[in-house]
Amino acid sequence: MTFLEELRLRGLLQDHTPGIGSLLEKEQVKAYIGYDPTAPSLTIGNLVTIMLLVHLQRHGHIPMVLFGGATGRIGDPSGKDAERKMLDIAVIEENLERQRRQFDHILRFGNTQNQAVLTNNYDWFRDMGFLDFLREAGKHITISYMMGKESVKRRIETGISFTEFSYQLLQGYDYYHLYTRHGVKLQMGGSDQWGNITTGTELIRRKTGGEAHAITCPLLTKADGTKFGKSEGQNIWLDPDMTSPYRFYQFFINATDEDAPRFFKIFSTRPIREIEEIIATNTQNPNVIKQLLAADITEFVHGLDAVGQAREMSRVLFGKASTDELARMDAAMVVEAFDGLPIHPVGHETLAQGIDIVDLLSVITNICTSKSDARRSIQGQAISINKNKISDPLSPVGPDDFINGRFLLVQNGKKHHHLVVLDHPGQYKE
Repeated sequence: MTFLEELRLRGLLQDHTPGIGSLLEKEQVKAYIGYDPTAPSLTIGNLVTIMLLVHLQRHGHIPMVLFGGATGRIGDPSGKDAERKMLDIAVIEENLERQRRQFDHILRFGNTQNQAVLTNNYDWFRDMGFLDFLREAGKHITISYMMGKESVKRRIETGISFTEFSYQLLQGYDYYHLYTRHGVKLQMGGSDQWGNITTGTELIRRKTGGEAHAITCPLLTKADGTKFGKSEGQNIWLDPDMTSPYRFYQFFINATDEDAPRFFKIFSTRPIREIEEIIATNTQNPNVIKQLLAADITEFVHGLDAVGQAREMSRVLFGKASTDELARMDAAMVVEAFDGLPIHPVGHETLAQGIDIVDLLSVITNICTSKSDARRSIQGQAISINKNKISDPLSPVGPDDFINGRFLLVQNGKKHHHLVVLDHPGQYKE
């Protein structure tokens, strides 16, 4: 199976330039993807393109990660409706170092014939003057060519600064530099990068007469058309300090039945034929696919221990664990596990006289839509508190019911979970 065939089967191939397939079969190719350090961490949206580098290396070619120490000071306008906020230089440098560490266990470095390479475009832009850049890049690309790029056209009406307008020239020069100095013949990225990448191939053609290539993958969306990579409006980061491995794991566990097979092909490093067989034999049991998907990608990004911890937390919180097992969990872990789900702080004074269970369900947590709905849910054995079924709608909730004197797990059926904590949940996030 060729590299292009594997990308196509995994749903990772959108467009490519003619001739790249034969070049990849003929020689070992150096290929790069650029990442601007505009945040302290990459996201699982970035992970889609990172998988291009992973499979490239597995097919014997040389992956290169280009950090945008220079371009990150401007910001790519592709896919953006407004100008990016410029970051302080110190922030960019810190972001770059944190992102760099995220590749340490994703790509293979050292002691291999196709070891991965890390580089930074600030290394060649640092000492280049404005006039030099105009002579080296601006002279060779026309305004009409740049205006034809989608990243520019969609911003003309709302406004685009010269700074962002010039971004494609900077990215194009990156490719030219890597082509002439390091023999890089392929740039890859998301489909929104096609215009920027082909500016680079055009600059190479006009300045050297050489041929360079491009491969893009589709921009991943969920089955409902919403953007992939967010949960409850928040990014899912690769940095475990920004998105816990448990929440990372749960994001994939909670994938829809329709999305799970697609995500499994994209994010699992299992052989594609094995993945296809698993999907084919579990069409009626998509939870198997979700569990394997979540385990594979969590291990890939965070390690095997993180998978074990995430599974244990899931079992205790959402499975058939006992109240005693729940009590053994640290309150900070419980709050972290429910990050993104409803958390309700209550004060000690509220509990002094005890809280009516119906009020707890319908007023404090809104896990039931009304008091009558709360009573019906209790009668239907749908309500559990700290893993114990509630059958009496008149039973009050007091301080002694809070596990470790800190939290109360309220469940309505299998899918609706709320956490009630004494005082404020933030005090447990240390």
